Amino acid sequence: MQVHCRRYSRRQILTWATALCGSRPFLRAQEDATFSSDVRVVNVLATVRDHQGHIIRDLAQADFSVSENGHPQTIRYFSRESDLPLTLGLMVDTSMSQQRVINAERGATLRFLDQVLREAKDHAFIMQFDMAVHMSQELTSSRRKLEDALAFVDTPTRQELRNQYGGGTLLYDAVIEASKQVMKNQSGRKALIILSDGVDTGSEAPIADAIDAALRTDTLIYSILFSAGGAAGRKVLMRLSGEAGGGFFEVSKKQTIDDVFTILEEELRSQYNLGYVSDIPIHIAEFRKIQLTVNQKGLTVQARDRYWAHH
Repeated sequence: MQVHCRRYSRRQILTWATALCGSRPFLRAQEDATFSSDVRVVNVLATVRDHQGHIIRDLAQADFSVSENGHPQTIRYFSRESDLPLTLGLMVDTSMSQQRVINAERGATLRFLDQVLREAKDHAFIMQFDMAVHMSQELTSSRRKLEDALAFVDTPTRQELRNQYGGGTLLYDAVIEASKQVMKNQSGRKALIILSDGVDTGSEAPIADAIDAALRTDTLIYSILFSAGGAAGRKVLMRLSGEAGGGFFEVSKKQTIDDVFTILEEELRSQYNLGYVSDIPIHIAEFRKIQLTVNQKGLTVQARDRYWAHH
């Protein structure tokens, strides 16, 4: 027996869906970003500040404009204080240059996780890097597991240093591994939090590859400069965070590590989540430029400036 299958256009299918289900279900179907292989929603997480650096939380969808490669796009999805699940990767520099600050990092990190992680909804992992990259705690929603793992996050022992093969501070390699091994398989909001002096001395990959890995997995990077990394380390962390759409912070006498985590917590709770479906067909996998702006004067937008477009 032969079965003849007729191919229908997407317009015909949507028209029938409207007739059968009514306008409200149709709108919900439009908002289902994954119902067709031809449709991919580009999500942009953004933080908006005024000229004094205060976070602005009360903007509406109409206050934003977005373009892709210079072409205006229609924002279809919008929410404030996103309720999307949050996946955090804590990236702790445990090279010898961080020995003096590692204890302060532990305590502040625990307090931060206690405030930010929502039980059974959000997840976090801990990765440390020095002369090697090591997953200290795999992805979990258990604060107890994270606390136990943090207790063992430390700089190398003398014996480990004597046995060191190769080495350095593998910051870029750690970002790539976290992005490809963990973040690639997660959905919702994703962010790496790097605690480091920003000095990389040994990664196989350059900084550009680390940024690309984060962008390809829609992962924000927040960097916290802790310890004297100098101008070079500051520049590295600022670039990682700036190009990946996160934020850069620096611990100082005026701003403690706890102060930084308080600001970061506020930022994660105050993000705008915007989504659009690109009207530019994908012929090849490529990075495409995103420009997100607000219509009100005096406000600045912190968001990633490109995304990886692919089938």
